Amino acid sequence: MKIDGRPTRSIWAEDGQVRIIDQRWLPHELRIVTLADRAAFATAIAEMWVRGAPLIGATAAWGMAVQMAADPSDASLAETWQILHETRPTAINLRWALDRMRAHLAPLPPVARAAAAEAEAQAICDEDVELNRRIGAHGLPLLRAIAARKGRVNVLTHCNAGWPATVDWGTATSPLYQAHEAGIDLHVWVDETRPRNQGAQITAWELGAHGVAHSLITDNAGGHLMQRGLVDLVIVGTDRTTARGDVCNKIGTYLKALAARANGVPFYVALPSPTIDWRVTDGLAEIPIETRDGAEVTHVQGLDDQGRIARVRISPATTAAVNPAFDVTPAELVTGLITERGICPATAEGLRALFPDLAPMS
Repeated sequence: MKIDGRPTRSIWAEDGQVRIIDQRWLPHELRIVTLADRAAFATAIAEMWVRGAPLIGATAAWGMAVQMAADPSDASLAETWQILHETRPTAINLRWALDRMRAHLAPLPPVARAAAAEAEAQAICDEDVELNRRIGAHGLPLLRAIAARKGRVNVLTHCNAGWPATVDWGTATSPLYQAHEAGIDLHVWVDETRPRNQGAQITAWELGAHGVAHSLITDNAGGHLMQRGLVDLVIVGTDRTTARGDVCNKIGTYLKALAARANGVPFYVALPSPTIDWRVTDGLAEIPIETRDGAEVTHVQGLDDQGRIARVRISPATTAAVNPAFDVTPAELVTGLITERGICPATAEGLRALFPDLAPMS
């Protein structure tokens, strides 16, 4: 995607260094930072300088590559896997990328690991871009069909599943960008996505930068808009999808799915295949839900009247906050899963039909 007309990825290697957009400061400031060592990669993932399941995986891959250039020993490889794996518990792409890097590097002699790790990390990033492009190509007909019936298409999305959450294109936004480029009259409802406001801060920023019509709404406005026929479909992303189609995504996704079901609004989830956890069947029972610092709930960050980025408290100082970062939407509330191989029902049979080479033998 583009920033000020310049094609940009969320993570890239340049002049022998790995650079990212530090997303904590968006939309008010575009900060590009260099991650120079393993500790910096772990911090960037844990403290959400980068976020979004595909980008977390890509960042972890580059973290392992940078560490292999510094110390390619067996002990370093094992320790790096463990350190990076512990940074975020919910998004499955993190473990997927680390497992792929370890499996690729472990058989090699240490002297060959640095170059191999760099090439593999770059391959993971390039593959992510293509997977997301294909997700958009498969999701585009959904938007074309609505446009043919109604003219303008109103889509609601939750959190940020856009290109800053991936290496490029995004998951939920990929069909939107491709519809926009195809000339479809498109409007996106962007809900704020408390407590970190990734919708208000990041989704609104990226859609605006690309020229996609959008409006910011509060998290609680989605059901109201659906009741009044102002939402044609919902498209969200996911941090982990079970083998039977349960979807773990940013907190609040479940409520959007319930409202969509109550109002007959199609509810789609866009995901690349590395986000499927074939080892997990029951999302409610088996997916670990990250609990983050309560300060994300009691405080907000924004631009003050002097143009400075400021953080302020919005609740009584004596009030405790609980901050689950994700929830699980049961498969029966999901209209369909938009993947790089097509759209399938959110069922074990649907996923196995699209990914017979990946699904474990039953």
